[in-house]
Amino acid sequence: MRSHYCGELNDSFIGQRVTLCGWAHSRRDHGGVIFVDLRDREGVVQTVFDPAKKEPFAAAETVRTEFVLRVQGKVRARPTGTENPHLRTGKVEVVADHVEILNRAEALPFQLDEADLSEPVRLTYRYLDLRRDVMQKNLRLRHRITRMLRRFLEDRHFTEIETPMLTRSTPEGARDYLVPSRTHPGHFFALPQSPQLFKQLLMVAGFERYFQIARCFRDEDLRADRQPEFTQLDVETSFLDENGVMGLMEEMLRALFKDVLGVDLPDPVPRLSYDECLRRFGTDRPDLRVSLELVDVGDLMKQVEFKVFAGPANSPAGRVAALRVPQGGELPRSQIDGYTDFVGQYGAKGLAYIKINDAAKGRDGLQSPILKFLPDDVIAGILQRTNAQTGDLIFFGADTAKVVNDSLGALRLKLGEDLKLSQEGWKILWVVDFPMFDYDAEAKRWVALHHPFTSPKVEDLERVDIDPANVTARAYDMVLNGSEIGGGSIRIHRVDVQEKVFATLGIGPDEARAKFGFLLDALRYGAPPHGGIAFGLDRLCALMSGVDSIRDVIAFPKTQKATCLLTEAPSTVDERQLRELHIKLRQPPEKIPGEAT
Repeated sequence: MRSHYCGELNDSFIGQRVTLCGWAHSRRDHGGVIFVDLRDREGVVQTVFDPAKKEPFAAAETVRTEFVLRVQGKVRARPTGTENPHLRTGKVEVVADHVEILNRAEALPFQLDEADLSEPVRLTYRYLDLRRDVMQKNLRLRHRITRMLRRFLEDRHFTEIETPMLTRSTPEGARDYLVPSRTHPGHFFALPQSPQLFKQLLMVAGFERYFQIARCFRDEDLRADRQPEFTQLDVETSFLDENGVMGLMEEMLRALFKDVLGVDLPDPVPRLSYDECLRRFGTDRPDLRVSLELVDVGDLMKQVEFKVFAGPANSPAGRVAALRVPQGGELPRSQIDGYTDFVGQYGAKGLAYIKINDAAKGRDGLQSPILKFLPDDVIAGILQRTNAQTGDLIFFGADTAKVVNDSLGALRLKLGEDLKLSQEGWKILWVVDFPMFDYDAEAKRWVALHHPFTSPKVEDLERVDIDPANVTARAYDMVLNGSEIGGGSIRIHRVDVQEKVFATLGIGPDEARAKFGFLLDALRYGAPPHGGIAFGLDRLCALMSGVDSIRDVIAFPKTQKATCLLTEAPSTVDERQLRELHIKLRQPPEKIPGEAT
């Protein structure tokens, strides 16, 4: 139906006859001559309708925005002074001698060039939202990213293998989406949270290098970077240790950023331990674009009379940390009070501070309500350890280590944004040496910090069941600009180690056999050493596209309440379907907010 795409026309086509198909992006009537900007997937070109050519002109008079057209005509140079330098096709136009209206369009619920569209409107009419240039660019960039990743892995002898979408429920971690079985009453499949166990079985099967662009599902509370269904690049390899896996994935990310964005990522990618990340940044996914760092001062506070500091300083679970803000002394009290309210969201009971009016004068050059509680030697130690300068401000956090890390870590990023202390560009790192286990005080048991198939470090194998608090995992996360984009580990390939880890997690032999018997059996039949990683493809695409939400790089996303405004899913089903699945509702279904009546 077409000879060319609209967006590919330029002055090299002048004099040629073309046939174009697309949407009427806009229509203008200038003194009898009608101009229609025709848009397709490659861009926009101006078409001209001359009243001397009666049939196409008459048809053009009926055209409205978003009509679907087929236009034939000759390419010519635009008259001098009418060129549009903002368009690739801005030097030419097509003089139409034939037009066919392939379909008409009713008035749109919004204009495609509207700047401040509400997200509910965008998601309800997603097929129109996707016509907008920004969304077209985002999804094309996503395609380039996935194409590049697939090509990289294929060139390195990885085999793309699909794993099941209907599998067994293993309710560790996030909640599963359950699928009732019609043929096996009372039994359920689960949609996969990840292909973890299947990709390990593929290593046992001898494929050695596997990857998959995998759809995954988690029934969890949502945020801007979470969706109930999401896509990850899943990778697993045999006979590589953590350095081998990380080195290969670094190479892949460097190639991706160079190919798609023309950006050079560091070689090698820097590595920080989990403990160092928490100590310096309060989080295990630090944004290194912000230069501010937390500094421990708990040892200085153990003997002070100020119990707000002395209590956490003397508690094994406590922490007292300082955060120096260069030239923060200029902050007004109202802004400091605002930051106090901000850290309160993370459990902090307050936000002590010291203003450095003149560093050379010691105590006399400082301003703070807490100075009266601090001896001179403690003040001198704080100034020296934080490297405070005249004009600076020091914030303090004192509480449990978790509250201090969460609150000052979040404050660090907010200050970086508010005070323009964040660098431009890309900051990437590996976070390594994670604890193997975390203690769940509410459940009174140990849980896996990553997942129960992660291998402990070789030197910690004997301590797994006797000293779980001090076992380090062979795990690694990749962090980009403060977002975790990938996480992986070397897996357990020995059945005795896997059984020991299960026991530490409170999973007894019977439960382990019931839930993971197929994996335990597989490990007995020559499982090779193996490891892998999964990258959040949606999150990676969002970062590379420069958008705030992964919904802007997903064609048909769900809302933050896990609903689809376009199809009005989830929905109720009729009684016959429920009977076929042997399901009876315990109470009538609740109406979903925003659902059509």
